[in-house]
Amino acid sequence: MSTTPYEADASEASRYLPIADHGLIGDLRSVALVGTDGTIDWYCCGAFDSPSVFASVLDADRGGSFELAASVPARTRQFYFPDTNVLITRFFTEDGVGEVQDFMPIDGDPAEADRHRLIRRVVCVRGSIPFRARVAPRFEYGAVPHTVRLADGMAVFETGRASLGLTSTVALEVRDGDACAEFKLAQGETAVLALDHVGGGVLPRQCAWEEAEHEFNSTVAYWRRWLSASKYRGRWREMVHRSALTLKLLTYAPTGAIVAAPTTSLPEELGGERNWDYRYMWVRDAAFCVYAMLRLGFTSEAAQFMRFVSRHITPGDGGPSGPLQIMYGIDGRTELPERELGHLAGYRGSAPVRVGNAASDQLQLDIYGALIDSVYLYDKWAQPISSDQWDHVCELVEWVCDHWDQPDEGIWETRGGRKNFLYSRLMCWVAIERAIRMANRRGLPADLPRWRESRDVIYRRIMTRCWSDERRAFVQHEDCDVLDASVLMMPLTKFIAPTDPKWLSTLDALTQDLVSDSLVYRYDPEASPDGLRGDEGTFSICSFWYVEALVHAGRLDEARLAFEKMLTYANHLGLYAEEIGHTGEQQGNFPQAFTHLSLISAAFNLDRALG
Repeated sequence: MSTTPYEADASEASRYLPIADHGLIGDLRSVALVGTDGTIDWYCCGAFDSPSVFASVLDADRGGSFELAASVPARTRQFYFPDTNVLITRFFTEDGVGEVQDFMPIDGDPAEADRHRLIRRVVCVRGSIPFRARVAPRFEYGAVPHTVRLADGMAVFETGRASLGLTSTVALEVRDGDACAEFKLAQGETAVLALDHVGGGVLPRQCAWEEAEHEFNSTVAYWRRWLSASKYRGRWREMVHRSALTLKLLTYAPTGAIVAAPTTSLPEELGGERNWDYRYMWVRDAAFCVYAMLRLGFTSEAAQFMRFVSRHITPGDGGPSGPLQIMYGIDGRTELPERELGHLAGYRGSAPVRVGNAASDQLQLDIYGALIDSVYLYDKWAQPISSDQWDHVCELVEWVCDHWDQPDEGIWETRGGRKNFLYSRLMCWVAIERAIRMANRRGLPADLPRWRESRDVIYRRIMTRCWSDERRAFVQHEDCDVLDASVLMMPLTKFIAPTDPKWLSTLDALTQDLVSDSLVYRYDPEASPDGLRGDEGTFSICSFWYVEALVHAGRLDEARLAFEKMLTYANHLGLYAEEIGHTGEQQGNFPQAFTHLSLISAAFNLDRALG
């Protein structure tokens, strides 16, 4: 095996926490990653896709961070305040126990809508502990220098375009452009540091103990009130609710967009090039998220997504990918140019660091099925769609009837050329079939003869061209013998009976070739080149799809074992990245919406089958 740069320099690798050693806080506009060492090493202030101000997870030297920890040797433990997204990092030292309580207030006051505040409250709960803090923002992904000044007990970091204000109940000093503090707390004592995004009429504001206490209580109350709407009472309530809280954190409240993940360029393979920016709304991911939220009873999130679709995704605006793009900016914008940030080293040397995403121009036909399926479920479980929304659906279905029979880049966004992927055909079938169901159930106007004909042609095409007699399995694309985990969706979408002999044979083939101790690979890159170098780990959404496929096939003991094994690969907080590496580590952007929504779906269906 070749030696990659991160393996050659263990001391350099030790400067980065494992991806899984982080918790997540947020305010429904942006998030911050907080390491188990108390350092915030990822934060894009104001919006998910804003330039970072802390990005040491992508470059320990140039990225910037907010360090806050005991200044003596300590063991740490990190956990969420129950049923909330308030994060606690506890420090155990020889002389005492202290904790940092991290949260981003969610304020219902419209006058405070532009105030993006991050509060770090330090509490000594036993004995006495010395703490140290170092706030070192690096604006515009570490590319723009800043000045810092102290005024009235505040540190103000300024550039020509962005400013941050740091208020503190302990004394601050400036060192080399950073704000630092050293202080000691005795049992029962508290210190507060609060970081505000300032400018545009928002001024720095002191955050005294009383205000921090009020913000803490109101934020806890918000999250508990939101979670109380969940209807899930099954066996895996803690993990399901943590996934729901995580998905809610990935929602951009001003528009209802749901980001695929809140980070960019965390590698799918250390030292490799599979590093992408996921801070956008993928139609597929968001539509699947609607399904998961509706299953739990959260209809308002589904309604917000439908409003986003109605407002920003309009038939007739289409380009090369048709009336839909595969992804949109969280504000609905369609231009997401991809560029590399050559000045950042990447996580543990895994360059390049990318912002933007060139896949936005790809043709991925499956998104039409994902979207229309979510509309169908919303219409069925939440509230009937409007006449304008039905007209929108009809235009999309007509487009699918005209264009399903063409190669595309597929669900995995391969950069190795277009193919006639089974999954793309499958979801085109879903788009038409779900629209037919809506039309029949509600008596809505539709060209049903044409729709039925197109649906049936797609079905026959998949059954004849995507079945391999040699493999005794459905395969990745037409006229090949390559297996692909995306075919696990065939019974889940009700395309094929879960006990059909052809499907059971496919499930056995997938188990033999792509499943490793219940963990599932997407496909074999050597058998199906995807235009990128390197390998990848198992894909966690596929592992949860596998669980559901086993459930529908009646193999409940296998399904439960596979599901509960997957739960052991979560991090200490119940969070998942995109993939699980060969040695069990989390890989890829973190946390990943796809993984958490598929966990919810698998838990729901497995629990129901077990009775």
